[in-house]
Order: sequence, then C-alpha cells, then structure tokens
Amino acid sequence: MEKTHYYAKAFSQYKLLFVTFCIASLPPFSSSSSSSLSFDFYAGSCPSAEMMVKNTVRSAADMDPTIPGKLLRLFFHDCFIEVIIYIYIHIYIVLFSYSQHFCLGCDASVLLQGNGTERSDPANRSLGGFSVIDSAKRVLEIFCPGTVSCADILALAARDAVEYTGGPNIQIPTGRKDGRTSMAANVRPNIIDTSFTLDQMAKIFSDKGLSMDDLVTLSGAHTIGAAHCNSFNDRFKLDSNGNLTLIDSSLDRQYAAQLTKMCPATANDDSVTVNNDPGTPLVFDNQYYKILLDHKGLFQSDSALLNDERTKNRVLQFSNDQDSFFESWSVSFLKLSSIEVKTDDQGEIRQSCSISNR
Repeated sequence: MEKTHYYAKAFSQYKLLFVTFCIASLPPFSSSSSSSLSFDFYAGSCPSAEMMVKNTVRSAADMDPTIPGKLLRLFFHDCFIEVIIYIYIHIYIVLFSYSQHFCLGCDASVLLQGNGTERSDPANRSLGGFSVIDSAKRVLEIFCPGTVSCADILALAARDAVEYTGGPNIQIPTGRKDGRTSMAANVRPNIIDTSFTLDQMAKIFSDKGLSMDDLVTLSGAHTIGAAHCNSFNDRFKLDSNGNLTLIDSSLDRQYAAQLTKMCPATANDDSVTVNNDPGTPLVFDNQYYKILLDHKGLFQSDSALLNDERTKNRVLQFSNDQDSFFESWSVSFLKLSSIEVKTDDQGEIRQSCSISNR
C-alpha cells in the first residue's frame, strides 16, 4: 500500500511538471533552429507562401466583406482547443494508465471534418472562412507541394484579415505542423461563452498562458465580425405587450430596443446576424472599446471588461488611443498564434486541410 501511494504521489508530481511544460514552453522564434518557429521558415522552400495566402484572403474579402471577421474567429477557436495526450505510467507492472487534456495548440485541428471532430460541435457550427483556407492550400500545393501546413495558412490568414480591415501589419513566425487529432469533447471546456464573467474568461486565458491584458486586447477582435441572435438575446426580453425588460442592466436600453427589432422573438433563422460593432463593423479599429464605454457591447462578456476595475483602465486607454491598442494587439496576437504549436515530427503537413494524412 505504501509503495502504491509512493508511485501515485510520484505520478502526481510528474503530471504537474508535464502540465507546466505544456503551458509554459512556447517555442522560441529563433531562425537558427529547425525545430522551432522562425520568421523566414519558408524562405528557401516556398518564398512566396505568405504572399499567396495574403492574396487569397484579399480576393475572398473583396467578394465577401464578412470574411476577415470569420477568419479571425476561426483562428481563435483553433488555438483555444485542447489536444488529448495519453500518458501511460509503467512501474514494474502497469499500476495504472492516465489520460488528460494537457497541451493546447494552433494546429488546424478545427479544420478537420468528420463525426466527433471539433468542427462538428454545435459551438463551432457557425464558424466560417473554411473555403478561404482551402483555396490558399490548393494554390500552395500547386507551387509548393507538401510544404506549407494548414496551421500556418490559418495563422497567416487571420493575421492578414486584420491588416486587410485596417489593423496593424504583424510579422509572425511560421513552421507549424498540423495536428492529427480533433475531438468535439474538447470544444466546450475551452472556448469563451458570450455570457462568461471576467473571472471565467481570465481562467481560460490563463490556462493558455495568456494574461488579463491579453484578454482585454484580444477581445478587440470584436471590432469586426457579426454574431447570431442567440449569443446575446438573453440580455433582454419583450413581454406580450412589447414592453422591454433589461435582464442585463449593463446594456444600454436604447441599444437593447434596437436589438429586439433586429432579432425578433419569432426569428429562429441562424442566418440572422448582428454586427459586433454597430459603427464601423468592417474596420479593425478601436471603436469596440468606445462602444463599451457607451454600454453597447453586444455580449455580456464584452460588458464585463468595463464593469471590472481590473480591466476598466485598459478599456479606457484603448478607447482613447488606437495606436496603443494596435501595439498591444501585435504583442498579444503573436502570443496567441504561438500557443503550443507543433513542429517537426509532432505533426504533419496535410495534403488537404479537412482530412488528416493518416
């Protein structure tokens, strides 16, 4: 019994060390290491890779101005989802086996199709932008077959979506490999729900090595894009006489009245969407933080940033200084795009982004 207790305690310590490693060991950006991301990763193998992705994003966004917001959201949902790693501990005899959801990663697992994949989960069914990634992949496979990963394409496309809509031009390292695993069960515990409190959001961000400042900054992605009515219509209600009742008192009453007209109670059509930013919905700017000050944040999770002293000052700063927001965005996006990426033999280069090579 004492020996079993000893091994269990040792395993517990091992698990803690493993989790710490997975969360904290972001790969360095040194171009001298073939096992890490680098800013010139494709310089020799596919010099025009980034330009091909950028041109694909531009062409798609020219035809459909909602594409940039969809690409940015798609990238968030990819990076925030866990990958299952199975650990088997053998000590003389197999005392036990253990599995846990440890490592996270921007590994294009959200792009994989099939029953039980992340993409099939109801929380991800409203995601868009897949066709843009597929288009970029087809072009790259013609000129640089088997070279550029879907994970890199998605990261670059999200980066380019921000620049296309007026945001900062950011340099991000490449060299990611594509994950082979995608499970719907990993989606719900890892994505931000629009009704979350600040503490709930901060916990998920912290689990991914992101700070409270990253939370405020990356929430600025809501300056572009749109949302379905069911993601915010629980903040208010209309009675049978058409009288408005605010369930969330942090929401501006007049804005809530406008939302009830855009999202009537009888509308169950998923095609009905509302712009996150009612002022400049197609421009990546600091307008998002200004509407928070007017209590017109679309989601309850948006309003939480203004209602908490831990984040309020940053909201005020970004609302008054777009350059400050852009500078912080560049730093936080780089951190987001580097969450536990896979390199070398940790993943693969998919031939098609929706199907694993296996």
